Amino acid sequence: MGRGRGLSWNDYADRWAQLHGGFDPRKAGPLVRGWLRVSYLIGKGLARIGISPGGVTFGGLLLCVAVPLLVHRPALASVFVVLAAMADSVDGATAVVTNRATRLGYLYDSLVDRLGEAAWLIAFYLVGAPAVLVVAAGALSWLHEYVRARVTAAGMRDIGVVTVGERPTRVAMAFVGLLLAGLVDPVQTELPAGTITVVSAVWVLLSLVGLLQLLAASHRALRG
Repeated sequence: MGRGRGLSWNDYADRWAQLHGGFDPRKAGPLVRGWLRVSYLIGKGLARIGISPGGVTFGGLLLCVAVPLLVHRPALASVFVVLAAMADSVDGATAVVTNRATRLGYLYDSLVDRLGEAAWLIAFYLVGAPAVLVVAAGALSWLHEYVRARVTAAGMRDIGVVTVGERPTRVAMAFVGLLLAGLVDPVQTELPAGTITVVSAVWVLLSLVGLLQLLAASHRALRG
């Protein structure tokens, strides 16, 4: 099974759970479970043709960088957000099915996630979102991930809580914001900026609530 040819979905789910705080993807909601299963199938296919997890991670970074370069066509940029998010999931799947999940790979994957989100927020700013909202969304998203990393280092071994400010929410905000900006652009030239501003404000709100949820769960878990 060096390249994951014989790794079943159940075997993959067991390995994935071990790397994600014991969270079993088979018990996730239909959308998350479906997303992870598609990632597993793609990752298994890439493993068969010799594509490395690092190659998928780098490809995801390139997709993210393309997003602010496509702000003149926001709807197309939103498609690149989805492709980048899929690459972010597939690189981990490829690592699991090839049994090549490493701490260094986890580091690079997390780094690319943060750089990718920064690129999406730059696109928001270029479309017309106020800088203060863009910076706040980025800072709160970064702080959410920083807190989760620190509480893990402090000894919290399980996932604790799935907040409303997690990575999938940020992917959804980037996708929806750019897609709506592209859809309203033909109607009136001022609408994309207003639309992306509203979505940025929602991003900030969800990130703040998610951070508070995470802090509360971390406090309960580490208090003893």
